[in-house]
Amino acid sequence: MNFRNLISSGSRLGKRFCATLFSPASSAAAGVVEASVSSPPTAAASRQREMYKKLSKLSVTGGTVTQTLNQFIMEGTPVRKDDLFRCAKDLRKFRRHQHALEMRKMTLSIADHAIRLDLIAKTKGLEAAESYFNGLNPSTKNHQSTYGALMNCYCVELKEEEAKSHFEKMDELDFVNNSLPFNNMMSMYMRLGQPEKVPVLVDAMKQRGIRPCGITYSIWMQSCGSLNDLEGLEKVIDEMNKDGEAKTTWNTFSSLAGIYTKAGLNEKAEAALKTMEEKMNPNNRDAHHFLMSLYAGISKASEVERVWEALKKARPEVNNMSYLVMLQALSKLGDIDGVKRVFAEWEARCFAYDMRLANIAINACLKRDMYREAEVILDNAVKKCKGPFSKSRQLLMIHLLEKKGEGGLAMKHLEAAASDLEEKRDDEWSWSSELVRLFFLRFEEAKDVDGAEELCRILSKWRPLDSETVSFLIKTYAAAGKTCPDMRERLFRQQIEVSEEMQDLLETVCP
Repeated sequence: MNFRNLISSGSRLGKRFCATLFSPASSAAAGVVEASVSSPPTAAASRQREMYKKLSKLSVTGGTVTQTLNQFIMEGTPVRKDDLFRCAKDLRKFRRHQHALEMRKMTLSIADHAIRLDLIAKTKGLEAAESYFNGLNPSTKNHQSTYGALMNCYCVELKEEEAKSHFEKMDELDFVNNSLPFNNMMSMYMRLGQPEKVPVLVDAMKQRGIRPCGITYSIWMQSCGSLNDLEGLEKVIDEMNKDGEAKTTWNTFSSLAGIYTKAGLNEKAEAALKTMEEKMNPNNRDAHHFLMSLYAGISKASEVERVWEALKKARPEVNNMSYLVMLQALSKLGDIDGVKRVFAEWEARCFAYDMRLANIAINACLKRDMYREAEVILDNAVKKCKGPFSKSRQLLMIHLLEKKGEGGLAMKHLEAAASDLEEKRDDEWSWSSELVRLFFLRFEEAKDVDGAEELCRILSKWRPLDSETVSFLIKTYAAAGKTCPDMRERLFRQQIEVSEEMQDLLETVCP
């Protein structure tokens, strides 16, 4: 949920924050903060970028928000309250919720209480957010922004009954006087797979004399797309075009292009994308990302390249997310040469190695049966970063087992994954059930009981074995014609129950 920032740049709380946070610094440092008010816009933008870079890497480098900001002050870099708000906003946008929450704790107004409530829900859970809300004093709590923030939390967590009850409370307080609460409810119903409830809410809005906004139209159009109601979609577009007060944005036409693409109406999708380009700010990074992805969806490779070049011209400091979106677009287009070119460009200039980009390049190579090239990408990544490598190894293993039939080489990657776990380079590995199935299928065909047991041993390092995995193991024993006298005891000890169809095999394996 987006709230207007109600804090003025010269508020008393903001000044108090600057005095307390930087108390270890010298009086000269405090003077720098005060003097920074007159910093030119270009200097402020550069300062904010540098500050965000350091803060966004705290999860890797360690340290706290306060320590990092104090370091800026000690180095003579001015820090304004505007810088803090901007960085907190960016951290929140890119899901660095804990660090954003730390910054928001430093100075609070009614609007900031609302944003802090949202961040608490993301970092500590809905119950903690409710507790925070209930603990606010009435003058802060009984405010449209605060109530709206909790409403958003309920909708994000898909708590339908709580959201409906809270909506009614807001209505009693006369806080349901704009489209925002309705939009939250609509978004929730879309995520709950109930798009048919969206038009009902739109009608309820209109009955109250509340006009749909651009976001309302976007969700309404998405509901029509989900219901395959193209006739209804055309009616929504017609109403939107006639609504002179509808503040449609590039997001509106991005949604429309996505719906047309899904329906296979590529010409209409392209027309929507052209309108989107007219609506967007040419410096908006996110808009360029959507354009690249959507043009790739309708197989417009030349348009993808055009938008990519426009983005690099508008935002010369191309970040990892932009490269990730471009790699995804090129992979979707099947342009392996483009993937290799852009990936090499990113590797040469990145300041923080991101395995998500390497995984896209690896997957693109494997789709073209270029195993050696994919393995080289992983080998180089291991030298340049600390992981995680689990996704990369799974991609390689699935390819080796499914396309190459090379179980031995796949096991080497599995052993490397086990080593990564022991060295804490991968804290958590969410195993692909398809990978487990392929491994056991290979062992069953080869009647390799030892290999199957070794796989179970490695899997148990990540999580307890489940009934599906044990069923695969029993099948391998049966295929090999071997017995396992302690199999029933193992099942009992690990509290695993096998299906009825496995009972006969179990009798054979463990008579």
